[in-house]
Amino acid sequence: MAKTKPDSRKKRSQKRDKSRSILNGISPAHAFPSPQSSTPKAEVLLTRAVALLQTSQPEEALPLAQRALALLQPGVEATAAALPALNLLGEIYVELGDADSARERFLAAVQADPDGAAGDDGAAEKFLWLAQLCEEGGEASVGWFERGADVLRRQISSAESSPSDAASVGEKRTKLADALCGITEVYMTDLSLEAIAETRAEASVTEALLVSPDTAGPLQTLASVRISQLRLEEARAALSSSLALWQDLPAGALEGVPDFPVRVSLARLLIETSMYAEALAVLERLVSEDDASVEAWYLGGWTLYLRGAAAPDKDEWLAARDWLGMALALYERLDYEDQRLGEHARELVKEIEDVVGVDKGGGGEGEEGWEDEDDDDGEDDDDGKDDDDGEDDDDDEKTGHKDDDMPDS
Repeated sequence: MAKTKPDSRKKRSQKRDKSRSILNGISPAHAFPSPQSSTPKAEVLLTRAVALLQTSQPEEALPLAQRALALLQPGVEATAAALPALNLLGEIYVELGDADSARERFLAAVQADPDGAAGDDGAAEKFLWLAQLCEEGGEASVGWFERGADVLRRQISSAESSPSDAASVGEKRTKLADALCGITEVYMTDLSLEAIAETRAEASVTEALLVSPDTAGPLQTLASVRISQLRLEEARAALSSSLALWQDLPAGALEGVPDFPVRVSLARLLIETSMYAEALAVLERLVSEDDASVEAWYLGGWTLYLRGAAAPDKDEWLAARDWLGMALALYERLDYEDQRLGEHARELVKEIEDVVGVDKGGGGEGEEGWEDEDDDDGEDDDDGKDDDDGEDDDDDEKTGHKDDDMPDS
């Protein structure tokens, strides 16, 4: 995963995913200080703060975590006893979109535990968060990722030699693979012009696949590398393998299904490799989970537009118009910050309207309220009969998307 920075407006535009980052969300275990270094009151405060954060209430979690920090760290200098509170506060500030405060807390945690040796649970997280939050990016991000990866490698080695810790190995392997994928993506973006970029990206994604071969993230990152190398068939094979790990799991399943933003990135890769049917299936599942995701609605419209353009199909473009219309309605309602997305969506809608018609009804769902350019008599074809061109009015059914699935504008 490439470096990402929190933004409060964008985060509020979709329902909170409990495990968005390479950290796979917070864990109650690493929020608790050890009995030797804390008071029961601090433990209670941290427990309550974790529960609030996991239920999308970061504002309420913040004062509890601050009080816990005051109990665990009475002085100015950060100490190992305060690590659970510092890490938790960092994650709360990430959720609130306050990158500066989050960075400050994680840096304090690094000062107290520079080698990630002050405990098992959560020891690597501060480094992995800083890889995403550091303003410098590039080599600085890679450095933080590598420090977190070193901690995880050490923990995996220790856990594998201790039967009592065997259950934690899988989770740590997944985190290590995600960190390695993060390094790969930095070399594909910020450091793409470096002479060693391709070699380092290839080495990191290869290790990620060896560490965690049965998770979707490394396969998805491999596909991204192959796309950059113009090896599209290999990219499609990797994407198909990634999809096969979870696409047949039932709706609402949590275990084994990649995080929401990971699947948004997957949809982009599927579109880039012209795997439109697979992309649309992913996006339909995403909007069923979060019907206020501007990006998911936009990408669905873009997918349908491309599919309709590849094999000229009015039905596809009518459906694309609906998806893009929903994206733009949410874009305005949520004051979405991605201007390029908004501009592109409007351009696509205009191009579609030039071909299939314009909206008479103010952006209603489906075909109701739309006037097609080939309706010579000026009357709505809403009686279920075929149009003069022989096409059925039930456009959404042909694309596999029903109007009832759309949220109200």
